[in-house]
Amino acid sequence: MRKDKKQVIGEEIGDGAIKLFLDVEPADNTPASLHKLVKAYRGLRVDDFERFVGFFVEAGYDLSAKDAKGQDFVALVQDQQQAEPYIEVIKAARG
Repeated sequence: MRKDKKQVIGEEIGDGAIKLFLDVEPADNTPASLHKLVKAYRGLRVDDFERFVGFFVEAGYDLSAKDAKGQDFVALVQDQQQAEPYIEVIKAARG
């Protein structure tokens, strides 16, 4: 890559595209709130995920939702290599 070219990883996405992650519904008995968080985590860069969390909370979803095994979002992703900044977003949003 030439020195005068800045590497771009992903493009900015608008609020509408981020809010689409609020529409995804689980196909099993996973709580909808947890399912939406995991899908957004898998599909969004951390900056966009942070914006998503704002919309998520505004829509009344639960940041502490747990699956049948009692695991919340943090427990589900904490062992993944890129998870830490996403976990920090959730912790900050929880207060």
